[in-house]
Amino acid sequence: MALLTSCVEQSAKYRKLKSENEALVAEKTATSALLEDMLTTLSDIQSDIQSIREAENYLSVEPQGEDISPYRKEQLKNNVRQIAETLKYNREQLAVLREQLKNSHIRSEALQRTIDRIAVELNQKAAMIVSLQEELARKDIRLQELDGVVASLNENIENLSEATVSQTKKLEEQNRKLNTAYYCLGTAKELKRQNILTGGGLFSKSKVLEGFFNEDYFIAIDIREVTEIPLYAGKASLRSAHPAETYRLSRDEHGNLTLYITDVEQFWQRSRYLVIEVK
Repeated sequence: MALLTSCVEQSAKYRKLKSENEALVAEKTATSALLEDMLTTLSDIQSDIQSIREAENYLSVEPQGEDISPYRKEQLKNNVRQIAETLKYNREQLAVLREQLKNSHIRSEALQRTIDRIAVELNQKAAMIVSLQEELARKDIRLQELDGVVASLNENIENLSEATVSQTKKLEEQNRKLNTAYYCLGTAKELKRQNILTGGGLFSKSKVLEGFFNEDYFIAIDIREVTEIPLYAGKASLRSAHPAETYRLSRDEHGNLTLYITDVEQFWQRSRYLVIEVK
């Protein structure tokens, strides 16, 4: 038994499994340590935000026309400096946290939401400090030693706004692409001329959208908005693959047909290209 145990422990397979197990344990330990550090940093940032909230009570500026005493100026200067520097430090720490989370094996939606929420509040506080600096400037109070910090906060806010606009446009573009479909209608002869219908004969059926067809012949639509398509013909049939129960053809008072899509999701599930043959 002792000899068998020794042989097993010396086998390549055993050594490989042992090594993998040790690597997994080490990775788990490192991940746990990283998560603990990240949560500690988040807790520190949240404590700083609470301190900033409390300090905001001392940042009110006297109404227009009223003089500010030298003592009050110095008090404002110290409070603004403290808040601005705290904001700058915490935003840098939050940027580090984002990068750590991105490059780690930690997959936590709750943690990501917490970071996003804190980022929003930090940006709101930064905007408040920038606004206060402008208000002080209107009273001929210049906190020169804060110019660099406030300018940095302001630049970050502008960059954030640009990034938000860019991200919004990107999401809109993605949604547009995800919800774009194409349709065309024509007689069998017209569709064959565009290579949309091919083949067909006495003993074979024509094929749809096989090979290189003319994509310019199709009309792009947003499937969220377009659920009915006038066909301007008395006879029509769908040549592309769309479930029969997801649409209906209705005739108007002039005898022309209109295609009504009754189940948008299922209708476009098989193909985003709709081919209608009219007669």
